[in-house]
Amino acid sequence: MNKYVMEFIGTFFLVFVVGLSVVGIGAGAMAPLAIGTILMVMVYAGGHISGGHYNPAVTLAVWMRGKCDTTDVPGYWTAQFIAAVVAALLVGYLKHGSLVIEAQPNMIHALLVELIFTFALAFVVLNVATSKGTAGNSFYGLAIGFTVMASAYAAGNISGGAFNPAVALGMTLMGLNKLAMLLIFWIGNFAGGALAAVTFKYLNPQE
Repeated sequence: MNKYVMEFIGTFFLVFVVGLSVVGIGAGAMAPLAIGTILMVMVYAGGHISGGHYNPAVTLAVWMRGKCDTTDVPGYWTAQFIAAVVAALLVGYLKHGSLVIEAQPNMIHALLVELIFTFALAFVVLNVATSKGTAGNSFYGLAIGFTVMASAYAAGNISGGAFNPAVALGMTLMGLNKLAMLLIFWIGNFAGGALAAVTFKYLNPQE
């Protein structure tokens, strides 16, 4: 149960910071820095408890890589998605009346960047947090958080920059995306996570 509670906490703060940084008068151009930073510190805070996924696509990648028990996957996903809903509702309460601009991305472009950058995130997680070659390192949280920050700066204006099915759900509930976009996010995110796992296993056959 501790693992699921930690996944809830980490995912909650990630989605909460996304919402507070983007909705209404938020962090503006500094939003990706705030988002990447909260992910980094939450990974450091909970990595030893749950692995610090905070992302259903990362959980999929870690499971495919063989470092997450099959019985844990439903619990991780449930905790992550519930956390996203709670965070989105709280942001809506705190920012009630704020201007919310619904994104109008090109669906193909959004699908591509969500797949590519979710792949990057999951690939980094697998290599810095689950690989024998990097076991015991102290940079894994920084690497993961900076991946999200760089991805958000690079592609946030194309897709909205979720790279995470739970974040995508939270963004949709906040009114930042059309409901129809949620499927695009989820396809891109889960496909990116799966591709990262396949690539990791190809490059590290001994693991």
